[in-house]
Amino acid sequence: MKRENPEEQDSAWQKIVENYGERAELDAVDDAVEVAIEPEPDLRDDDPAGSSLFDDDAIDEIDRFVPDSPPPIPMPPPDRFLAWLGVFGSPTVLLVFLVLGIGMPPFLGWILVGGFVLGFCYLVFTLPRTPRDPWDDGAVV
Repeated sequence: MKRENPEEQDSAWQKIVENYGERAELDAVDDAVEVAIEPEPDLRDDDPAGSSLFDDDAIDEIDRFVPDSPPPIPMPPPDRFLAWLGVFGSPTVLLVFLVLGIGMPPFLGWILVGGFVLGFCYLVFTLPRTPRDPWDDGAVV
């Protein structure tokens, strides 16, 4: 790679600094060039050319995608159902009592808190320790 000597670099930078802020002079452009303007099409045209040859509705009825009906929601085992009920049901009951301003017996409050904690712990500890497929990246299509 060829290096320039420092004097050439300094002079090049000096020219840049001296001309900084000056506008470059461009060739004059003829502003009098006329452009032919086409008239806009009539927007009130109800039947554009060729629309009678192509019927969109017939194609839509033929090519319409109809998905299969979804499978029923599987019911979890009873122990897991109770755990989920504790995790979601306990805070819901506590929130309803709080919003409605109903006094809750302390014993019932402790039962709901215990149901939440036990349900959460059960769900965490019953998680599988290994993935279903060791090479599974988690994407399901």
